[in-house]
Amino acid sequence: MNNQLIQSSPEILSGTPVFFGTRVPIKTLIDYLEAGDSLNEFLDDFPTVTHEQAVAFLNLALTSLLQNYESAA
Repeated sequence: MNNQLIQSSPEILSGTPVFFGTRVPIKTLIDYLEAGDSLNEFLDDFPTVTHEQAVAFLNLALTSLLQNYESAA
């Protein structure tokens, strides 16, 4: 699933990780959320990213964070 969620290629934004099939960096979603913007605002501004992609990325990030936390405990 991850290969359908995040893409990194030297031909797309010099290898910056982007949402699969788009030119939207993953970090842009994090930047929006950090600034207090909603997921819907992000999706409105970047219509090439689907709601499903954004939610799947956030779930992946949460799972990774929890796994790292549990392994450190």
